[in-house]
Amino acid sequence: MTLDLKKILNQRLKTIGKRHKKHMRKQQHHKGWNENKTNDSWAIFKIMGEFVNGYEKLSQIGPCVSIFGSARTKPGEKYYELTENVARKIVGAGYGVITGGGPGIMEAGNKGAHLGGGTSVGLNIELPFEQHDNPYIDSDKSLDFDYFFVRKVMFVKYSQGFVVMPGGFGTLDELFEAITLIQTNKIELFPIILVGKEFWEGLFDWIKETLLEKAGNISAKDLDLIHLVDTEDEVLYILDSFYKEFDLSPNF
Repeated sequence: MTLDLKKILNQRLKTIGKRHKKHMRKQQHHKGWNENKTNDSWAIFKIMGEFVNGYEKLSQIGPCVSIFGSARTKPGEKYYELTENVARKIVGAGYGVITGGGPGIMEAGNKGAHLGGGTSVGLNIELPFEQHDNPYIDSDKSLDFDYFFVRKVMFVKYSQGFVVMPGGFGTLDELFEAITLIQTNKIELFPIILVGKEFWEGLFDWIKETLLEKAGNISAKDLDLIHLVDTEDEVLYILDSFYKEFDLSPNF
């Protein structure tokens, strides 16, 4: 290991250590193993409650398309405006829109659905930063979650398609989980549409050239799960073309 690499690693370890200490200072006390075990057991009921509430509300909303993307995208920016147009197109075709309920791309998706007169759903999550409810969610279709995995189930179960705008780690997480679930036949096939070729082509090329051609870690047919587009009309064309062949229904 070179001296430069050692220096970089030591700096990163110090940064991580400072963050950990700062986090621990915010806690009332450090929980022992047995206390964690007890809390975990009782947490099951809260998890069950989030599943029940989500199932009951979302089962009544009809076919929807989920829109994902960065919480940091600002109104007036290119992808904010494009997301709003995409959402308007989607609700104009009879689908509802589901987002993570926060700012940025999520707000744009809910805004387009709301202004287009369609169903606008927000699946909110408690986060230490970025996340707050946006004002364009239907009042009876705003759900709050503490657990990411429960929220993810709701996105996948009740979405007839994923529209993925430019985003960060959270967006990539939702994207690759959906691809994995479809690839492994754990859920029904549905369209996964990446909007913004300029943003996504580098990732798509890496998947094709590295995962498929160099490493052989995926099959060529797996690439067929992903569509790259630039406009709201292309998004709607893919959704409508897909559902001329398949029925609209929950995914599992």
